[in-house]
Amino acid sequence: MHLRLALLPIIAVAAAAQTSKTAIDNDQVKALVVRVEPHQKTKLHEHKVNRVMIYLQAGRQEIVSEGKTRVQEWKAGDVKWTPASPTHTAEIISAEPVTMIEVELKNPGDPHKIATTALDPLKVEPNRYTLLFENPQVRVFRTRIGPKEKIAMHEHVLNRIVVNLTDQDETITSADGKADHVVHKAGDVSAGGPVKHREESLRDGVTEAVIVELKD
Repeated sequence: MHLRLALLPIIAVAAAAQTSKTAIDNDQVKALVVRVEPHQKTKLHEHKVNRVMIYLQAGRQEIVSEGKTRVQEWKAGDVKWTPASPTHTAEIISAEPVTMIEVELKNPGDPHKIATTALDPLKVEPNRYTLLFENPQVRVFRTRIGPKEKIAMHEHVLNRIVVNLTDQDETITSADGKADHVVHKAGDVSAGGPVKHREESLRDGVTEAVIVELKD
């Protein structure tokens, strides 16, 4: 059965040093949309679970933990695997605010869950789907669809989180022929389940998204 991706609200920009909104919270993940102002150090905190981080703008961050300081840097659209971390403070040291999507993974991976099928999108459309990384908990890839392009029938066999890096305006047609008009804005976070479908972009520009498949 085709599962239409549900639009979920993104964060409202506020004047605070850091604002966050929970976009998704279920038995597998908690996805947060976090906007951080520059040069505002966070309180001491820790992350008890592994995370997938998607950065919507370029930035640099200084992290101080156990007396050691390190600086991490990313470009707009970068995706990083971030293991659980001890108590630390963090500070954006670049000039502009940064919005990041934090996908917190609540469960260990299930070794019996297999992500690939004969219609795996990485096999069906290798020029439009790029694997970023894979580990026992997740498989993460980027999709890039050109203006007015069509994507062949493919299948997602795992639950997934989708983060739109650009606007999206598509007709998505399931294996049984049901067509849905799907629209998202850049920065939207949505959830989907197993599905077999094809896609047709209605935009004049490129459509990009990051897909986090959940192996638990």
